[in-house]
Amino acid sequence: MAAFCDAAGETAMNTYIGIDLGTSGAKFLLVASDGSILAENTQTYSVDYPQSGWSEQSPALWYDAAIAGLKQLLHGQDKSAVKGISFGGQMHGLVVLDENDSIIRPAILWNDGRTEKETAYLNEHIGKETLSAYTGNIAFAGFTAPKILWMRENEPQNFARIAKICLPKDYLAYKLSGSFCTDFSDASGMLLLDVKNRRWSAEMCKICHISESMLPKLYESYETVGYLKEEIAKELGLPASVKIIAGAGDNAAAAVGTGVVGEGGCNISLGTSGTLFVSSKQYAEDRVNALHSFCHADGGWHLMGCILSAASCNAWWSDQILQSNDYGKEQQGLEEELGKNSVYFLPYLMGERSPHNDVNARGAFIGMRPDTTRGQMTLAVLEGVGFALRDCLEAAKANGVRVEKTKLCGGGAKSPLWQKIIANVMHMPVEIPQTEQGPSYGGAMLAMVGCGEYPSVAEAAKKIVRVKKTVLPDEKIADAYDKKYAAFRKFYPALKDVFKEI
Repeated sequence: MAAFCDAAGETAMNTYIGIDLGTSGAKFLLVASDGSILAENTQTYSVDYPQSGWSEQSPALWYDAAIAGLKQLLHGQDKSAVKGISFGGQMHGLVVLDENDSIIRPAILWNDGRTEKETAYLNEHIGKETLSAYTGNIAFAGFTAPKILWMRENEPQNFARIAKICLPKDYLAYKLSGSFCTDFSDASGMLLLDVKNRRWSAEMCKICHISESMLPKLYESYETVGYLKEEIAKELGLPASVKIIAGAGDNAAAAVGTGVVGEGGCNISLGTSGTLFVSSKQYAEDRVNALHSFCHADGGWHLMGCILSAASCNAWWSDQILQSNDYGKEQQGLEEELGKNSVYFLPYLMGERSPHNDVNARGAFIGMRPDTTRGQMTLAVLEGVGFALRDCLEAAKANGVRVEKTKLCGGGAKSPLWQKIIANVMHMPVEIPQTEQGPSYGGAMLAMVGCGEYPSVAEAAKKIVRVKKTVLPDEKIADAYDKKYAAFRKFYPALKDVFKEI
């Protein structure tokens, strides 16, 4: 572990910056080489919804947030100790630049549902088997390739101007370093990458009517892509020697941050979206067309199920409907009701990805009666997210994957009630990491590896990540949830045609 002597002659550690470029804001961490967090900062920004089901954001917001966030993060810190910066970032977003590097249009985000037609074209006309052969995946509405096809069909003048296509965190890396780059984990979610062979798919580029020259250079998540631009380093007061490390898609970065690397590790994330992430040293395609087969940030691969609305469901219910931002108060006393609730919630507020792949799916409460309480509905929201993640777990099992325990991270993981719901719905122990920062922490760890602080991502995880507590399932409650989950699985098929009509 590298260290140096400060002006007073005391031994100090190198430090690293992890940036989580999220949907509603960016999180910044300054982390010492032993994994201790020295400073943190969050910058928020807006999301635009120009039409129902659409979700867009200006990339300029990300750069402005990055400069402001880094300045606040570094205030009062030893800037000379900073060695590297890396990222975890929202995936799938379509960022397009012209030949002058000007932003052509707002980024189309991961949870945008406008590409139903293009997704169907890819899955039905090109064919799921063909797509899987080219990329290891089928098309989902949130992926980047359908958005490129949508832009070609609906904005041909903008499409004709495209010189560069990149992902959100990679736009930020480009602005900070001048390196037009991406990493394999994030690129996996574009439906343009040959995931098995870790290279761009020439066939998919042809299908999307783009050239490979429009796409960024590919790196492993822990590789150096460049150095902080001299003028930016000067503005921030950082050494010009600060390395920019490729980083990873947010879920792969979160998995690194929770120590889910190598063979058979599992992480569940309760962020804006929700994911079930299973790491592997070997490449494997999803045989049931419900999960994603992506590259991992440790140099391996992973299977992942993604639900589009997780903690955002609780935020919607509490903030907008109940007009209460005291989540803890709303959840008080509900632990005694685990496994007993007669109200169900379908958490499809933004449509759904895994396993249904349906942009028309909608949220719904089911089972309400005159005596239904506020608490029952609150509990149903948390349980509904848990059941949707159980869908992802069942898809993983159908692929022959065995998961015996899981880490839990994301904003929703701070809720003791939700921790218990996940443990019992999943019927497995849930480990809560000592540090729950997810993608930003994983980004800092990737920066450490890229700067030579640790020889590998696995070694960094072994030395840094610690579990602070384990939540065990209660057999009686877990059995009750098995029965409730059996009922939950019947609701989407029953409502699928109704969702399409409305």
